[in-house]
Amino acid sequence: MRPDYFKDKVVIVTGASSGIGLASARLLGRRGARVVMAARSYEKLLELAPSVSADPERVLCVKTDVTREEDCRALVEAAVARFGGINILVNNAGISMRAMFKDLDLKVIHSLMDVNFWGTVQCTKYALPYLLAAKGQVVGVISIAGYSALPARTGYSSSKYAVRGFLDTLRIEHLKDGLGVLVFAPGYTDSNVRRAALTADGSAQGETPLNEEKLMSAEDCAARLAKALERRRSQMILTPLGKATVIAHRLFPRLTDRLTYSFVAKEAGSPFK
Repeated sequence: MRPDYFKDKVVIVTGASSGIGLASARLLGRRGARVVMAARSYEKLLELAPSVSADPERVLCVKTDVTREEDCRALVEAAVARFGGINILVNNAGISMRAMFKDLDLKVIHSLMDVNFWGTVQCTKYALPYLLAAKGQVVGVISIAGYSALPARTGYSSSKYAVRGFLDTLRIEHLKDGLGVLVFAPGYTDSNVRRAALTADGSAQGETPLNEEKLMSAEDCAARLAKALERRRSQMILTPLGKATVIAHRLFPRLTDRLTYSFVAKEAGSPFK
């Protein structure tokens, strides 16, 4: 661990009002970063800001809906106006879904792509000149579902695959520019994402099919993210199950399909039933 790696670096974290985003903002704040917290709920960000840094001059809260291009531009402009540049962009804002595609209103997939994919693309587009100037880093928080498809999450898996493709391409384009590009893939993590997941008609699920207490904590996930950034990794896949799934999908795709089907079929209230 390099305790001074994040000292005075300017870090934007989207989806910073809960889960991995909040845990990351807090950890990086403790490690000396100047943190820009972005989320739709501005009032909540203001309430949480003191937990990121006791010095209000080192935290900036920006109301941001990442589906709106103008909000993404304004977020970057606010960060630069306050701190003079950007060193790290953590694209964490995201939503999930749970429904069979045959039952799905297509507006759900549009929503997933707008937040998960276009949110990442738009924030990265406007931050990129400053990240290149700083030889900084851009992160996309995806999921194991961005490597191995997860049934009843067509929009979620599709958007996460798309983010991975976008970031992998960006990395190659800037291979000689000093830009670090990290694809960060947590497994199941204790967060609000499953309760807020969209159902077939676009309404929130309101409950989780998993035992959240047995999942990786958001704080542990944030610690792994910080380590990956310190090492300027291009990819990090978390949890033994996640790593095994990615390898199995590559080597034994048909077997992985069957195992994944069985896993999802056993979920509480599985759409397969």
